[in-house]
Amino acid sequence: MAHTAPSARKVIGLGFLPEEARHGFLIDIPKGSGGNQMICITEHRGDDLDPLGARAVDAPAPNDPALRVVIDRTRWLALAPAFWDEANRRLRANGLPAARFQKNPGKPVPVHPSLGKELCILCWAVEEASPDDIPNALHNWEALAPEERWWLYTMTVATTGQAMQKGIGWRKALRAAIADNPFVKGEGLSPKARRELLGHAQMSLSL
Repeated sequence: MAHTAPSARKVIGLGFLPEEARHGFLIDIPKGSGGNQMICITEHRGDDLDPLGARAVDAPAPNDPALRVVIDRTRWLALAPAFWDEANRRLRANGLPAARFQKNPGKPVPVHPSLGKELCILCWAVEEASPDDIPNALHNWEALAPEERWWLYTMTVATTGQAMQKGIGWRKALRAAIADNPFVKGEGLSPKARRELLGHAQMSLSL
């Protein structure tokens, strides 16, 4: 896809459009560098979006219904740069500005809803996996089309979408399919071929 000129639309964080969006995610990264510190990802809709990313917020409670992911910093740093590269490639292709990955941003990072869903899928797949399995998980995640990641998110969040619902149902299946399943380069259908086979139309904004 040809790159387009950067958009004049207001964008904050990773592709989040505060003046247009009624849905989005927030990545809350604590200060410090401890590998056991926990990164939280929450999902927000409606009025919750008004201050999203505008100020620092308190870390969510474990039973907060908006809390989708709690993942330790060691695993986060093993997956986040690759996710950021993929997200920025898609943002630039759609005329939106890229965002530099920061290990310790000063405040929570708002994320475009489509990218947030895809990030949750990746985090859920590795949240209890060995860090050594994360490169394999990234390969398998990257091989999925965006529409496939969105579908996996919809199915997972409907039953086991709370952060603490680890290791059961769709969360367990995601780990088996993405983290534990060996990646063999060159095998299987390409994302484009799978979209055509499944009859999924490419969205105009592939975010």
